[in-house]
Amino acid sequence: MRIFDYKCARFGVVGAATALSYMALYPAFLAAGVSQPGANAVAFFLAIVLQYIGHALFTFRRRLINRSQITKFSIMVSCGFGVSMLVTGPVAVALGMPAWAAALAVALYLPVQNYILMTLWVFVLPHPKTEYIS
Repeated sequence: MRIFDYKCARFGVVGAATALSYMALYPAFLAAGVSQPGANAVAFFLAIVLQYIGHALFTFRRRLINRSQITKFSIMVSCGFGVSMLVTGPVAVALGMPAWAAALAVALYLPVQNYILMTLWVFVLPHPKTEYIS
């Protein structure tokens, strides 16, 4: 069996590509003269689009254009952002965590959360409808 026969391996490759794309795009936009908030927003958005495309086509092997799937993915990303805000904000303050530890906690937790949500909700195949004759 090859490594890419495993969904979790494909998930890791897409995740790494997403992170690397953000890490390349953000400083590139800054170097091009885009403001910090603008550079971050555009780089983040493009990385998320890449993440969706990669997970839909490569990780989960689903159709790219699917309104329900895109909506669920957007909700998942928003929840991830909310979790990161909570962990790096009030949770870190309450626990006296340094910024690096809070960021590490987010970096370790979110891929697990996203894998579970994508597998069980975002990219799940619909159950076939069966009619029963009584």
